[in-house]
Parts: sequence; structure tokens; C-alpha cells
Amino acid sequence: MKESLKNRTIKGTFWSGLDSFASQGIMFLVGLVLARLLNPHEYGLIGYITILTAIFNSIVDSGFSSALIRKKDIRAIDYNTAFIFNIIISILLCAAMFLLARPISRFFNEPQLVQLVKAMSVIVVINGLAIIQRTNLTKNVDFKTQTKASLISSISSGIVGIGMALYGFGVWSLVGQQITRQLLNTVCLWILNKWLPRFEFSWQSFRELFNFGWKLLASGLIDTIWKQVSNMVIGKYYSTSSLGQYTRGQQFADIFSANMTSIIQRVSYPVLSSIQDERDRMKEGYRKIIKVTMFMSFVLMFGLAAIATPLLTVLIGRQWMEAAHYLQILCFSMCLYPLHAINLNMLQVQGRSDLLLKLEIIKKIIAIGPILLGIFMGIDWMLYGWIITGIISYLLNAMYSGNMIGYSIPAQVRDILPSFALAAIMAIPVYLLTFIELQPILTLLFQLCLGAAIIISLSELFKLEEYIEIKGIILGFIKRK
Repeated sequence: MKESLKNRTIKGTFWSGLDSFASQGIMFLVGLVLARLLNPHEYGLIGYITILTAIFNSIVDSGFSSALIRKKDIRAIDYNTAFIFNIIISILLCAAMFLLARPISRFFNEPQLVQLVKAMSVIVVINGLAIIQRTNLTKNVDFKTQTKASLISSISSGIVGIGMALYGFGVWSLVGQQITRQLLNTVCLWILNKWLPRFEFSWQSFRELFNFGWKLLASGLIDTIWKQVSNMVIGKYYSTSSLGQYTRGQQFADIFSANMTSIIQRVSYPVLSSIQDERDRMKEGYRKIIKVTMFMSFVLMFGLAAIATPLLTVLIGRQWMEAAHYLQILCFSMCLYPLHAINLNMLQVQGRSDLLLKLEIIKKIIAIGPILLGIFMGIDWMLYGWIITGIISYLLNAMYSGNMIGYSIPAQVRDILPSFALAAIMAIPVYLLTFIELQPILTLLFQLCLGAAIIISLSELFKLEEYIEIKGIILGFIKRK
């Protein structure tokens, strides 16, 4: 891999990581405060609305972002066409969400949802206004600007949410926080980014973008719907409080898994797209990204599963112990998310959005099993089912994407197996400390120290390549600073 590409990737990863972890870190801290001021039922109400906003936001993008990032001969008319289309679709979906408020309320038997859904519908339009701004910055691997916007919006919205909760607004404090965050983020992107749209539309450009993007839209929509089905099952067949507990556990898992997946997707796609015609460079870059990413994913997610109970006890209280149980299971299913993202990105880089759609359909047919387990057997059974389907999904993704550049499943497994083994060796003794009768804060501190000591010692002892790569990057940044 040439140095220029490596530096570009490191720089993009740094700012993308800072964007995700700084903004999410702020939101995490805000969430800790709100979790002590609000109850699981109120979080469950927002969980219902998230089902709809996630699906609608996926439709608004329509795969145009990926099409624009991959396109080499990009023109101003392409950005403008996508922008106009996004705005029209977002307005229509906002209206649809507003009209669906009452049926959604009846379906989940929660009268409060009527006004909550209507208020949250505006997020769809706000997000639509920001999509092309983010796409333009991502194509240029400019995550520094996105980081500034995220930090401003996260801090400000956190203050709004906590302030509303302290004044007794209950679930509306979560609504106020989310709307404020999306609005400020969009406004900041428009101010900080130099790109401004012109109201011009090209049917030729639209057809070109849509021919590639519609398959990504369909596959992304299928994936988004299935990710939200578990929320729907828990809310419909169990209780709003159970949904609140589940979504809170999922939010803790997302701190590492979802954010890492987002970082890898945002950085690897434009970087690998820029060398899509250089097979050897792309294979080497692809391999290095997988090894480094999965080292971090296994260590962080296995470690999080091991410390889940004392962590949630210390941070948000014993009323969320059900969330700690869900978190432990979720960590094992979500640790593979970054690997899925890398393999699916490779299909997009190769222009195989048709194959990506085919894979999504196959995987979601398989995923019917865990959904049925959730309905008839219980939430735990559904979550264990997600672990199995996650492994099957990886094998399907890697079978096609890896073979395209000569990086097969056995080769991938050999590369990530040392990281898996190291993380498992670390997690077992860390988890066993949970059974020692100490104050939760002391247990947590001992677990963190033991986990870090095991990982660093074994990585140094065996000279683990991916650990050395991460260590070198960190030391390089420190020296430059």
C-alpha cells in the first residue's frame, strides 16, 4: 500500500473516529444523566418512533450517497439532482409519518405516541437537507468538518435534553434532544461546508445515479427494516418497558460496534473506490483494514460483555439490570458488524449493487428464524438467534466480496483468529471478577485494569501485527502533536 493512500486512510479514520466517538461520547454522557431522570417506559416510547425514522431516513437517501461517492467523473449537476430528489422525498415521507401517527399509536396501544410521532416527523426533512452535504465531505475524505458539526450539535442538544428532563418534560426531553441535534448538525454542515446547491435537475444524471443506487436503497431498506423488527417484536409482544431496557442495552453496544462500523464504512468506501482499478493495492488495503478493525472490535465487544453488569450498575443504576443482560448477548452478535461493513463495501466498490441486493434478500429470509423465536420463545432466544444468523451472514458476504480480489473466507478467518482468541482469553477472567463481592465501582476498576493488562501483555509477547499497527499509528499522532 502506498504511503499517500495509507496517510489518507489514517487521517480519514482519525477524524471519522473523532466525529463518531466524540459526538457519541457526549451523547453517551447525556444519556447517563437522562437514564437517571427518566424511566424504561419513556425510552421505550422513543424506541417505537426510531423504527419509523430509521426506515424513512434510509428511503430519503435512496442509495444516491454511495453512487455519488463511487462516481469518478462527478459533476455539479449530479449533486444538485440528488439534492432536489432527496428534498422532495423527505417532504413526502414527513407527511406520511405525520398521517401514520394515530395508526401507530393504536398498533402499539400507546396513546402518547400520536403527538410524539407527529413531532418527530420533522427529523426526516432535517436529515434530507444534510445528506448531500455529508456526501460531498465524505467523498473528499473530509471528516474534520463533520466532526465540528457533530460536536456542536451533540453538546447543545445534550444541554437541551437534560434541561427539559430537569423541568419535568419526561419523554419530551428525548424528543427535544433528538430534534435539536439533527437541526443543529444540518445547520452547521451548511455553514461549514463550501458546497451550495443550485436548483437544476438532470434526468440523465438521475437515471445514472438511480440505476446504481436503487439496489443499494432496496438492500439498505431491507437491512434497516430487519434491524428494527426486533424492536417491533419486543414492543408489540412484550412491553414498552422491556423495549426501553433493550434499546438502552443496544445503545451501550452501539458505542463501539455501530460507531466502529460507521467509521469503517465512511472511510474505507471512498478510499477503496479511489483505487478500484488496482487489484493488488486494493487487496492489501482490504486485508489490513479487516485485521486492524476486527482486533479492536473483538477486544472492545468481548470486554464490554464481561463488564456489562457492574458498568450499568455504576453508570445508570440497578433499575437497568435487564438492559445489562441484553447487552451481554448483543455484544457477541454485534462484534461482527464491522466485518460485514467491510465486505459489503467491497461489493459496492466493485459496482456489484445487484449482488448486494441479492445477498440482503437471502440473509433476511434466514433472519426470519430469530424473529419467530422472539415471538414464540422469548427475547433471549431471539438475541441468540441473531448470533447464529450473523455468522451465516458473514460467510455469505465474504464468499463473494473476498473472492473478487482473491481474499477467501479461510484467509480472512486465519487473519482474524488471533484477535478473536486474544479477546476471549482476556474476557473470561475479567468476567469472573463479577462474582467477587465488592462494591460495583471497585469491581469495574479491577476489571478494566486486568483487561488492559492482559491485552497489552499478550499482544506485545506475540508481536501481534494488528496491535503493532494500531500502536504505531497512535505513537505517530503523539509525536506529531
